[in-house]
Amino acid sequence: MLEELSWKVGGQQGEGIDSTGETFATALNRQGYYIYGYRHFSSRIKGGHTNYKVRVSTKRRLASADFLDILIAFDQESIDFNAKELRSGAVVIADEKFHPTLPEGVKAELYVVPFTKLAETAGSSIMKNMVALGTSVYLLDLPVDIFSGVIHDTFARKGQKIVDQNMEAIRQGYQFMKEQLKDGTHMKLKPPAGKGSHLFMMGNDAVALGALTGGCRVMAAYPITPASDIMEYLIKKMPKVGGVVVQTEDEIAAINMIIGAAYGGARAMTATSGPGLSLMMEAIGLAGMTETPVVIVDTQRGGPSTGLPTKHEQSDLYAVLFGNHGEIPKIVLAPSTAEECFYEAARAFNLAERYQCPVILITDLALSLAKQTVEPLHPETIEIDRGKLITEVDPSMQSGSLFKRYAFTPDGISPRVIPGVKGGIHHVTGVEHNEIGRPDEGSANRAKMMEKRLRKLENVELDGSLTFSGDEHYDTLVIGIGSTRGAIEEAAERLTADGHRIGHVHVKVLAPFPTQALSSYTERAKKVIVVENNATGELAHLMRFFGVTTPTVSVKKFDGNPFLPGELYRQLKEWM
Repeated sequence: MLEELSWKVGGQQGEGIDSTGETFATALNRQGYYIYGYRHFSSRIKGGHTNYKVRVSTKRRLASADFLDILIAFDQESIDFNAKELRSGAVVIADEKFHPTLPEGVKAELYVVPFTKLAETAGSSIMKNMVALGTSVYLLDLPVDIFSGVIHDTFARKGQKIVDQNMEAIRQGYQFMKEQLKDGTHMKLKPPAGKGSHLFMMGNDAVALGALTGGCRVMAAYPITPASDIMEYLIKKMPKVGGVVVQTEDEIAAINMIIGAAYGGARAMTATSGPGLSLMMEAIGLAGMTETPVVIVDTQRGGPSTGLPTKHEQSDLYAVLFGNHGEIPKIVLAPSTAEECFYEAARAFNLAERYQCPVILITDLALSLAKQTVEPLHPETIEIDRGKLITEVDPSMQSGSLFKRYAFTPDGISPRVIPGVKGGIHHVTGVEHNEIGRPDEGSANRAKMMEKRLRKLENVELDGSLTFSGDEHYDTLVIGIGSTRGAIEEAAERLTADGHRIGHVHVKVLAPFPTQALSSYTERAKKVIVVENNATGELAHLMRFFGVTTPTVSVKKFDGNPFLPGELYRQLKEWM
């Protein structure tokens, strides 16, 4: 019996590849298996190769497998493109329509199936992907009814006839495969421990749900891959809690709109990717200067410029820290799992209001779009902290008839009011100002105000800035950020099995940078290796910039794809 299995469906964009992978993954997740599903797709609406790779396991995995056991191919390109991943004994199930062939040297079994004809028998050729699912479950020795709930949830709004036709298409594929494999050959999965109550979601969904739970009630954004799902999720959910989502004309409008909403007292956010973040930089500086609490989500993709709109990268680290002109305090959070996306998104609003500054939640394409099995979330643990927001103005907080919104305080954080609070009138401007907000370009005031703003995060290291796993007595320390976590964890497991002593630190806060906490780990290591998906080793450079003095080795990948566990294991082993 197999502890895990790697399955992929491939074809042309617009052929229902995503829905096929989604249906397969959701059904297996509901059976109690741990799932990690990753989509490879082109930056176009239709056409171009796309695939959905699903890893099914009896234990949690947070990266795609290096190999393939089953490939469902709707065209020859899918076979040619993915053949290198097929391991010995793998199975390719292909549509007879394109007369499929295996490349020379590929050690896999090829089964040619009349997907389209069988789908027409069930009711419509469009259901050929359901036929493909039927062939898969027979090969795995699973019953077709594992899809019943998913098919009902997906198609019930179209009527029972459509539900029945899709289930019939699955049965047609199942029966055809059964007749082909008369010897009863199966790739049997080990049963999961239990069905439990696991969720199945991508990081973008978790960010959106975390924002709602954290009190966000205004979201303004412009669509951009791979961040758009956050807005699409909130469009459906926000009105149910009295909130509003606005699709703006561009990213500049979006960031300025949430600054206005936050000034008015709402918890407000936007979500974008690298190109949009670039457009927001001037306004992020405005939020810093006016000490307005906003949350910005940056889902990284391949750059620069338009770059690789639908491919993975981690090259915005410099941008989120240093992209705006001038100097402002800001907080940058970097979750590494869907669960962390949920909790850190909620925490972002507390931090924004506590420190009265922009908070950027930085993810990457793999984390934001890969769907994964998620442990039950606990929204009841989320508490709302609005910082120094006041509803009554003490006379000592006033200068004449105006409120000292930017009062000098020991911690740099001033009392904050929202419009309508009696006695809370003050000026707001993007130029340097005094305690009541009036422009003041005097050198003494300038120095004092700059010091006040920067004092907010002076000598601050936030809770949960790092996570550690592995051997407490490590010789080699591997450091990563974002979605590299899954590949690092598996590579570390294999290296440990080889007899190496490996520690793993994952950085979860980039600003304020956890120099002291990280140094406490690096100073104990004989070798420090930083793993990241960019070309210049941004995280490794930031470590040195912020005073982590231990020499490091960089392992980098920047071809648009995340690390696979096996390839990372081989690269790390070279440095052992």
